[in-house]
Amino acid sequence: MSEVVRQSGKKERGTFPGVFRAALIKDAKNIQALVKVYADQGLMLPRSLNELYETIREYTVYEEDGKIKGACALHVAWEDLAEIMGLAIDPKYSGRGIGARLVNIALEEATRLGIPKVFTLTYVPDFFKKSGFEEVDKSEFPHKIWSSCVRCHKFPDCDETGMIIHLDF
Repeated sequence: MSEVVRQSGKKERGTFPGVFRAALIKDAKNIQALVKVYADQGLMLPRSLNELYETIREYTVYEEDGKIKGACALHVAWEDLAEIMGLAIDPKYSGRGIGARLVNIALEEATRLGIPKVFTLTYVPDFFKKSGFEEVDKSEFPHKIWSSCVRCHKFPDCDETGMIIHLDF
């Protein structure tokens, strides 16, 4: 059984043999390695260690047998908007529901913070549709475009799909 532990100390039981928890500084290199698997395929932007150290509080990880097998960040973009980013699962653990659970944890955190909308840019829109996200034009996210998209090697020809979910609370 898995135990989810967030900064608040709240625990939750699940069907995973590992634990979902807030990321620690010591996890940064492991998160970077997970992201690199997908970045090397052009499916994600790489993350520098500096960026991961600066944003480590935004990440939740899934740890099993003492190793990080999944990671996901919730980044607050504006007073009413947050972004799910850096979602990466060890390919050997893909399809086990770890990614879906990490997204759900991020959505729970957005709800706790009072953020009504959460978006993501993705190459796998069907995955996010299962969690209630809907496709939306990327122009809906001007803060994202001018904060991080401009640093992307694909800018302004982004081929990711913009998706958003409106949370009920």
